[in-house]
Amino acid sequence: MSLKLLPQESRPREKLLARGAESLSDAELLAIFLRTGLQGMNAIELADYLLKKFGSLRALLSSTQTDFCAHKGLGPAKYTQLQAVVEMTKRYLAETMKRGDALTSPESTKQYLSSVLRDRHREAFYVLFLDNQHRVIHGEIMFEGTIDAASVYPREIVKQAIHHNAAALILAHNHPSGIAEPSNADERITKRLVNALALVDIRILDHFVIGDGEVVSFAERGLM
Repeated sequence: MSLKLLPQESRPREKLLARGAESLSDAELLAIFLRTGLQGMNAIELADYLLKKFGSLRALLSSTQTDFCAHKGLGPAKYTQLQAVVEMTKRYLAETMKRGDALTSPESTKQYLSSVLRDRHREAFYVLFLDNQHRVIHGEIMFEGTIDAASVYPREIVKQAIHHNAAALILAHNHPSGIAEPSNADERITKRLVNALALVDIRILDHFVIGDGEVVSFAERGLM
């Protein structure tokens, strides 16, 4: 059935305007993005079909261009639009975090770090550089690949911290396995970095391990 034939209160756009975006299902939100369906399939039906094919909205959002464009109704234009939406979400979270103290808004910090690291297929080591009031100055991925003592270089982090005139750091890395439990190697790396940064009077406030839907804080675990 065409969306135009649905009762007005059941159409995704009208429903969003009347009740707010949070009232929409994943399929309805995706239908607004898709705008149109295919022959014999309206936008909501197409959205529902795609969600079932990918398995979840998150899987669709994090899919590669090849996988995304392999499905009917999707192509390079839709892929670029969707990636722009994902990037805007990351930047929104980054701006929200930068407006406040990274320690007094731990949920914003966790949400931002999860948005950056959670869906990466390789391990990545991310550093947030903070000023003396614990506001975010800069954040960047500094190392990629298997994270162990041999692949994370304290001198590079010290050099960047001094470059940004940082007073403190928050560390984060992801576990592509989805399990956020810190390893012995994670603990060793953290201790090495704490000791190296202490030589230049820069504190490490926390180290977050990002899993699939779970974030473990070293500080909360008493590991700092």
